[in-house]
Amino acid sequence: MAQAPATPKSRRALRRLLAALMPALVPLAGPLAPSEAAALALRAAERGHAPAPAQGVTFLIPLVGPHHVGDWQAVQDRLQGTLDSLLAQTDARWRAVICCQDRPALPDDPRITHLPYDDPTPGNDKWRKLAALYDHMATLPAVPGYVMSFDADDLLHRAAVAEMLTGQASGGYLVQAGYALNHANGHVGLADAPSLVSPLRKPFWKLCGSCVALRHDPAIAETLPFLRAMTQHEHRMFPYLAKLAGRRLVPFATPAVLYVLNHGENFGARRGRVSFKTRFVERFRVTDATALGAIETDFPKP
Repeated sequence: MAQAPATPKSRRALRRLLAALMPALVPLAGPLAPSEAAALALRAAERGHAPAPAQGVTFLIPLVGPHHVGDWQAVQDRLQGTLDSLLAQTDARWRAVICCQDRPALPDDPRITHLPYDDPTPGNDKWRKLAALYDHMATLPAVPGYVMSFDADDLLHRAAVAEMLTGQASGGYLVQAGYALNHANGHVGLADAPSLVSPLRKPFWKLCGSCVALRHDPAIAETLPFLRAMTQHEHRMFPYLAKLAGRRLVPFATPAVLYVLNHGENFGARRGRVSFKTRFVERFRVTDATALGAIETDFPKP
């Protein structure tokens, strides 16, 4: 299973407009991708439905298999950092499922489980693992809350779960502001929406896939098929598809995720897509001592 292609930007704008005015006309803008059809189905299913109060957050983590990497222990160490950032959450109402061929070393915590994966299809299996994780969601206890696909080398702000479960955003949350850490030199860059001071800066969701937490009400059967289809695309499609589904995403109040790059086993490195991100870190590097101190407090050291 290859990554699903993105819908051209011009077509996205037209489809969002039609969905807001008259959803039945959306197909007139051309054939729909499976994710777009799932978004419209969810939009129709949720019309007039008040979501149940969110009670927890589920993190779905696809982990690269040992046969695809040069240093399996390094991969497990990076995963441990990710899980440490979950264990450090100020609100304990979360669970995490890690999908991989081999069970990695995991903390002894019932909230953290392993989903075995045995599809022998050659090639990159990240999207097949994401699909398996969303299929697996249907077998977990049906808890209304938020679902977030999360990369196994990213770190979550220690108050992110608390912010979601306190704020109760009806559509979900978007990581507009976040950090990118160049592991090779320790420099940290701020990703956020462009501003007058930094017109060329990019929001975090354009850099990293750990960027959207969608509201999930188990009473709405169309939610999981939409989430499954959405995550078959690159992360730059996530906000568009959420809007097409009628989901308003609320930006986290503070930088919510720290993306660790250039550590040797990045997924992006295997696709040759890390160099521009290291340049981004240098261009938007955080140098203020107070800000750097806050980052060390809010995210465990990778």
